[in-house]
Amino acid sequence: LVASVAEALDRTAEDAAHRALAERIAAAFRGAFVAADGIIHGDTQCAYALALAFDLLPAADRTHAAALLAERVRERDVHIATGFVGTPYMCATLADHGYLDLAYQLLRNDSYPSWGYSIRHGATTVWERWDGWTDAGGFQTPAMNSFNHYAYGAIGDWMARVVAGLDTHPDHPGYQHLRLAPRPGGGLTWARAALLTPHGRASCHWELEPCGALTLTVEVPTNATAEVIVPTGVPDR
Repeated sequence: LVASVAEALDRTAEDAAHRALAERIAAAFRGAFVAADGIIHGDTQCAYALALAFDLLPAADRTHAAALLAERVRERDVHIATGFVGTPYMCATLADHGYLDLAYQLLRNDSYPSWGYSIRHGATTVWERWDGWTDAGGFQTPAMNSFNHYAYGAIGDWMARVVAGLDTHPDHPGYQHLRLAPRPGGGLTWARAALLTPHGRASCHWELEPCGALTLTVEVPTNATAEVIVPTGVPDR
């Protein structure tokens, strides 16, 4: 990230220095925590999600790490097992590495622990803990039990960017050029997101008809542009 900022500012030397530092950090991480068979120390959902999200693995090892992440999710009957650090990256990492259906299953699960579990029990905000309240134990300790907390609410970012499809373009920050690319799935029949950008209101809304046809409606602010990617179900199209 810092290297990208340096590149945008035409600070060539700093760009190169930070990219070299990132490579050394990734190599140190692999040397300390990644075994020869690709197992990351701890062998947890969080370990694989973070290693993939922060590009700490070489390209040749990413497919295997993603498969291990998916395996860790499935062995818990498609339940999330991450905390504040790993949760924001779970669905995005799964979706980015070929496991969109599994990401949607995590999103829509309503048994403990899951986002849906709290919703099923009347939540209208996102809780600080998966076990803020459970059938078996009731309320957790009031010393750490917020019922309106961002950490697990980070799933909202993925829902807006991927489910609804309203996203910034990586090469054009500041919403001057948008990327509108919904990825329907999970049995959902519609999704919609809107944002008041510095240039005006932007929105992306898709709806799946019973016949299978998909209607996509987008709104691009005046004096802004957008790349619109229509989901077809066909790879690379």
